[in-house]
Amino acid sequence: MTSEELYKLRFPVGEFQAPDSISSEMINSWINDIEQFPRSIEAATKDLDSEQLKWQYRQDGWSIKQVVHHCADSHMNCIIRFKLALTEDSPTIRPYHEDRWATLIDGNDDNLQDTLYLLKGLHAKLGKLLRNISEDQLSREFVHPEHGKRYRLDETIGTYAWHSNHHLAHVKQAIKYKGEF
Repeated sequence: MTSEELYKLRFPVGEFQAPDSISSEMINSWINDIEQFPRSIEAATKDLDSEQLKWQYRQDGWSIKQVVHHCADSHMNCIIRFKLALTEDSPTIRPYHEDRWATLIDGNDDNLQDTLYLLKGLHAKLGKLLRNISEDQLSREFVHPEHGKRYRLDETIGTYAWHSNHHLAHVKQAIKYKGEF
């Protein structure tokens, strides 16, 4: 497999590139993606059995079930990051070892139902929060210590919309190739 093919398996929707200028239309589109994600991931996984949930989207990648559980973990951290940035001055967020979390028992559960419930509630709550952030609040920031960088909330909305689409594409890719890439 070529390096380009490997890259496409790893980043089926490309890597997130924050635009130089973020419009309200972009933000609205990103929020729509975030709100739609739980329904999309549920539709993609609803008919999968335990063996199919083990399919990986690429060699050395996570299984479908790990991807779904990871999204809940990641997006729980997301809403906390937004709330910290909205209530504190440039807080330093706490990173986590997503690769280690993916190996825990709840990250490997064949039953996705609780995680799908969590994603539905979490994304409804996140959507409500994001749709009510003022223009001034969109420029608020948090610091990510692993990257040594400040992230604005408007850019972060785009990051999590991309993250949702990125992992939905992983799940669809694993299904398309039946774990055989």
